[in-house]
Amino acid sequence: MKIKVVLTEDNKMLALSIKEKLELFPDDIRHIHTAVNGKALLEYLHESCTADVILMDIEMPVMDGITATELVKQRHPQVKIIMLTVVDDEDKIFQAIRAGASGYLLKDETPARLLESIRSIMTGGAPMSPTIAYKTLQLLRQSETARQQQPAEEYTLSAREVEVLEQLSKGLDYVKIAENLFVSPSTVRKHIENLYKKLQVHNKMEAVQKALRHRLI
Repeated sequence: MKIKVVLTEDNKMLALSIKEKLELFPDDIRHIHTAVNGKALLEYLHESCTADVILMDIEMPVMDGITATELVKQRHPQVKIIMLTVVDDEDKIFQAIRAGASGYLLKDETPARLLESIRSIMTGGAPMSPTIAYKTLQLLRQSETARQQQPAEEYTLSAREVEVLEQLSKGLDYVKIAENLFVSPSTVRKHIENLYKKLQVHNKMEAVQKALRHRLI
């Protein structure tokens, strides 16, 4: 089944360039809509929420990509969001992840890398450009260094849940975690859902951050 992709980009030339990259893979991807800003995206999804993946710009008029990401995840939590931007600022990365983005790519990624990232996010991955991944690791290290000391026993995690957290901290997707732990992807997904509830987080990055901060892994 083709992955249905919506692009949110206010720059017409960049939107055309990204659209052309997507159209190189007609057997894998179907570009179904381009929105010019976050507000237009929300209006489209309200009328026809058929998207699997949204490629989201950050800096846009009317409504920026981070605000739009947070609202999309509130209203359509099943939709996956990849920030596709020229901005690699640490603060923007952190805001995007907290808003609910599961991936963060620079706009100059190759078509093949873009396809790989879209496929990855559909199986639980968290695709990132190398420079973004490096900055994200820095954020995690800084968070760990400056963490407030709280006892780990506040969170009653099972041994298996801790194992899943350790796998998540390595950036692995559901399928790879399932292979490593000799369980099914659906079992991994259930463990992750339980982790989100116990840790009171909304995505994998927040879960890993909190686990590091409280020395759970």
